[in-house]
Amino acid sequence: MPRSEAEELAPVREEPGERPGAPLIQRLAAWSIQHRAKALLGWLALVVVTLALSIVVPGADALGRDPGESGRAQQVVRDQENWEPSLENVLIQRRATGGQAFADDAELRGATQDLVSTLRGLPGAVTNLHSPLDSAAQVSKDGRSGLVTFFLAGPNHQMSKHYSAAVAAIGKVADRHPGVRMVQAGDKSLNRAVDEAVQDDFSQAESLSLPLTAVILLIVFGSLIAASIPLLLAATTAIATFSLMAVIGKVMSVNSATSSMILLVGVAVSIDYSLFYLRREREERAAGRQVGQALRVAARTSGRVVVVSGLTVILCIAGLLFTGLDNFRGLTVGTAVVVGLAVLGSVTALPALLSLLGDRVEKLRIPWLGRRRTAAGRSRVWTWIAQAVVRRPVVWGGAAVVALLLLALPATGMHLQDAGPTNSLPRSVPTVDAATRMQQAFPGAASPAHVAIWDAQGADLNASIEKLRGRVDTHSDLFAEPISVTRIDAVTMVRVPLAGDGTDATSNRALETLREDVLPATVGQVSDAKFAVAGRTAFAYDFTHQVRSSMPAVFLFVLLLAFALLAVAFRSLAIPLVSIVLNLLSIGAAYGVLTWIFQDGHLSSLLGFDSYGGIVDWIPLFMFALLFGLSMDYHIFILSRIRERWQEGVSTRLAVVEGVGTSAGVVTSAAVIMTGVFSVFILLSAIEYKMLGVGMATAIVIDATLVRGVLLPAAIALLGERAWVLPGVRSARRRTRALGTSS
Repeated sequence: MPRSEAEELAPVREEPGERPGAPLIQRLAAWSIQHRAKALLGWLALVVVTLALSIVVPGADALGRDPGESGRAQQVVRDQENWEPSLENVLIQRRATGGQAFADDAELRGATQDLVSTLRGLPGAVTNLHSPLDSAAQVSKDGRSGLVTFFLAGPNHQMSKHYSAAVAAIGKVADRHPGVRMVQAGDKSLNRAVDEAVQDDFSQAESLSLPLTAVILLIVFGSLIAASIPLLLAATTAIATFSLMAVIGKVMSVNSATSSMILLVGVAVSIDYSLFYLRREREERAAGRQVGQALRVAARTSGRVVVVSGLTVILCIAGLLFTGLDNFRGLTVGTAVVVGLAVLGSVTALPALLSLLGDRVEKLRIPWLGRRRTAAGRSRVWTWIAQAVVRRPVVWGGAAVVALLLLALPATGMHLQDAGPTNSLPRSVPTVDAATRMQQAFPGAASPAHVAIWDAQGADLNASIEKLRGRVDTHSDLFAEPISVTRIDAVTMVRVPLAGDGTDATSNRALETLREDVLPATVGQVSDAKFAVAGRTAFAYDFTHQVRSSMPAVFLFVLLLAFALLAVAFRSLAIPLVSIVLNLLSIGAAYGVLTWIFQDGHLSSLLGFDSYGGIVDWIPLFMFALLFGLSMDYHIFILSRIRERWQEGVSTRLAVVEGVGTSAGVVTSAAVIMTGVFSVFILLSAIEYKMLGVGMATAIVIDATLVRGVLLPAAIALLGERAWVLPGVRSARRRTRALGTSS
């Protein structure tokens, strides 16, 4: 039942018993509208001050610490004055298959001698150089490949220079022997390849997602001025966020991948919040209100939705702090900052800017884009779907539940496993191709276990290392050659190649044997000796273990928090319970799609990846916390519109139809933008970001269509007025004709 003109133009009344937060939001927006110059200048001043702080605050960026035992070894090495020297490996083999054994191949031996002589000729660049010419351990088991190993020499500030000199020398030697494959992979080369790939990936994501978002906004609004407002809020929010994160980064580790994720999340929520506000303001203007009055209604309705949604995102993502992982700590703080600033800008600078522009917000229209999609009015398609659902909620709701459960089914076999560089990046990256070939000929050589030993030295330590070598030889199925030893001030570092691909079950079993059997029986017998194992395999093992052990705490925190926030926001117990169940169904379906594609290997050629039989360990936990927060944007927006109509006196089922119909335009627009942002990740090279893109985009599409368009209306239709009931509250109080808790 639509409102009459008198009802539309009636003074805005507060809902009896409205929680204290809502009037504050309205007063803040009203002040911004009345003092728009001060509000806009204040927002710009905030951006400028944060930018200035990022420039003047001194100090180096904080370093993160790896989890578990690998983190302990890392810290012991960091405490030394000198840096750990990087171990580099050069694989030497025939380019053509077959051929003679290395020992009988004059060309391979000549190329090896040329490389050894060239590297030794670099003044002070390399140390501890070994080759297949002087050690049988440097020849592969099949006898057809050789491995040259060396450490980059110090001092600390010269290591990068020495690395560049070694890389250049290896390249020149390789050019002199075109029939020989001579490729490099090791500590620094693999780290550099991963870092460059991540930076390139996120640079590409940013360059693609921002223009895509601008195009979508132009289609949504049909006006250059209106479309630029969300982008302006997102841009200023991002500047302030990264300025603050530059300061926070002095005491907390924030890497480049984290920064890019923060940027994309910030863009998504800033635009979502702007859409909520602009949608309601346009709707009120279409109903006959003046600009100021329309903005005040938008502040009291959509402004409240923005604040509740933003608070939900911040608190849900805070659940990741229970992992205790530095990687998630920086991401959590950064997300909280960017979402908090987006909320602040949405309830202060945004209404002030809209008040300043007035009708000029519709200027510079794009004629060929048609009428603006956020204009007042209902979506005929979603209204028709909602009508069908509320007529037969059991049939439609049951069918949707069955569909989501079927989609979620593959997730029951999800296997968490870190990808490692060779599974993460494509072989088109030269260092990754080198590491893959090296893994085949010399398992574990490119990424060996790093055994740090301290508080021990002398003959006893040397004897224990020889025992370690002998013990390793007895486990030839788990360990490989060559083993290398180097010294870092008071720490002895032993590199032990592990069997497997670095992160699979074989590598994990080898790591466990090294930690629990080999080292206690050898180094552990030396008086006062302490040891810890680090390296890529150890980091992935410890990281996955910590993620798995913290999952129950994270899930419980997010679920309880979401329940409490929704219970307070809607004064209902049924609504939060239904919301949690629907979110779990949506996320479960996304997990199922993720497993079916990446773990089982479907659509691999289309999406450009090679399945390694697992899902990157941090993806499901991160998706759970972030999706639970982001999905509340649409959820709260739609529920608020339904509740508004119900409070005005219409039946629950009619309120559902009208609420879904009137909110469909902005929900669809926001979902398209967020899906577009995360879909860009699918185009990136690293498999973990492809997983994140597919998982997030799938969940958002399911959430904005099947869940919000079918399951939510079906659930509320079945509950009827019980949806809004708190135990002990009488029906008369439930039917208050107030407008205080709408979208």
